[in-house]
Amino acid sequence: MSKVKATPPPGFTLNINDPQVQEAAIRIQASYRGHRSRKELREKGPPKILQELRDVVLVEGSAAKLECRVSAFPDPFIVWYKDGKELKDGPKYRYVFEDPDFVALVVRDGVLADLGKYTVTIKNPFGQTSGSACILVEVPAKVSKGPDNIKAKRGTTVVLKAEIRGEPPPDVAWLKDGDDIDEDDRVFFDVGDTNTILTIKNAKVSDAGKYEVFVENNLGTDQSFARVDVL
Repeated sequence: MSKVKATPPPGFTLNINDPQVQEAAIRIQASYRGHRSRKELREKGPPKILQELRDVVLVEGSAAKLECRVSAFPDPFIVWYKDGKELKDGPKYRYVFEDPDFVALVVRDGVLADLGKYTVTIKNPFGQTSGSACILVEVPAKVSKGPDNIKAKRGTTVVLKAEIRGEPPPDVAWLKDGDDIDEDDRVFFDVGDTNTILTIKNAKVSDAGKYEVFVENNLGTDQSFARVDVL
């Protein structure tokens, strides 16, 4: 029995002289050559970092991701470090391997302590390489513990203390009854890394009132109040 050659259905003929067909053939050939080149690259030598790690900013309470693009075959062994200490894959730090050449570290539930230098080492039987970047942590300005209410005798020294936090370090102001305090030798305040202290020497009846500590950085503001009575 002779075989009957089926004719292509309408719209399925291929004209090799068609410029679009020729262009498509060129793209297929180029893609194959590129795949072959990538395959050869993956089969030779130690791991290589093709795209370096970059510094990232982590806002407190959120997550940050460090990533780089690598070339390594066979599949490499990856270890991440923070300030020289190995990080274990788990709830806080998640190792990520993305298709096909990206490795990443996700840092969850960001806190100020996550600030530091992070390093990834990439190793296979032919050798190893590494790269580093920093996580910069930003923390909204916060009065974490406000000043206490105080009752003081005239002529004594009154000290109002507040615990503060923020990164960048916040600007700090003290107010009395809604007005900025004009500092002098008797009434002044100091600002430290984690607290601020308002000092009132030789307290007078006129020093009685509502005091406010106010903090601000580019991520937010906060305030706290205390009452001072002078008897």
